[in-house]
Amino acid sequence: MTGDGAYDATRSDGVLRVHRPETEWLSTGWNGGRRVASAAYNVSVPEGWNRTDLEAYVDERLEGAGFDTPLEAPVLLTGVDQDDARGARCGSVTAYATAGISNPAALPMADDDASTVDHGADDVTSSVPPGRGTVNVVIGTTRALEPGALANLIAVAAEAKATTLLAETGFPGTTTDAIVAGHDPTGERVAFSGSGTDVGAAARACVRDAVRAALEAHYDDGDHTLPESVAEAPYGVSTDGRATVFDPADDC
Repeated sequence: MTGDGAYDATRSDGVLRVHRPETEWLSTGWNGGRRVASAAYNVSVPEGWNRTDLEAYVDERLEGAGFDTPLEAPVLLTGVDQDDARGARCGSVTAYATAGISNPAALPMADDDASTVDHGADDVTSSVPPGRGTVNVVIGTTRALEPGALANLIAVAAEAKATTLLAETGFPGTTTDAIVAGHDPTGERVAFSGSGTDVGAAARACVRDAVRAALEAHYDDGDHTLPESVAEAPYGVSTDGRATVFDPADDC
C-alpha cells in the first residue's frame, strides 16, 4: 500500500514491512525496546514452527522477502498469514494488524466464570511458543512524541485492541500479542497521547478498525474457526488465580 508517506506498507513472501524513514520505534516484541529504523516488520511463521534462533530466522525471512535486514529494526512474529493483514489511517496515525485467536488468553471477572484450564506464568512461557495465533499491531504517528507519550501510545493501542477483541471474540487478547509504536522525531511535537488527544483518539480508531478488519479477513474465508472458549481453542490460557487485595496503608 502506498499513500502520503505516513507509514506505508509492502507485503512480500509472508512479511509485512511498515516503512517510514528515521522513525523512532518502541516495541514489545522479542527484540523490543526503543530504536531508530526506517521500518518495522510483521513476519508470518509456518504451522509447526519451532525455531529458537530468532535473530538468524528473522534475517533469513527478511532477506528472502527482498528486504534489508537491519538488526535495529523491530520485528513481530505471528502464525497469521500476512495476506490477512489490514491497515487503517486516521489523522496523523496509521495502524496495521494481523489477528488470529488460536491461543486466547481469557481473564475471568467472577469466581464462577473461571475456566477449568489453569496455567501459571511458567506454563504459558513453555507451552505456548511465539507464532501461534497472535494479534500483532504496528502503529505510527507523524507527530513527534515525548518519551512518555510514545510509551503511552502502546497503552492506548493495547486498550483499543483488547476492547475490540472482547467485542468481536469474547477474549481480550492472546498469549503472544505484541505492539510496535512509532513516531517521527522531526514532526510536530506533542506532549501527550492519551485518549483525549488527537493522537490518542486517532490511534484508538485505527487499532479498532484495523483489528476488526484483520479478524474478518482471517476468519471469513472459512479456513479458520474462531474458538468460543479456551477449552475449544488449540492453545490458550485462562488466568483463574486470584490475587490478594489490600489497602496500601496496611502494607507499611
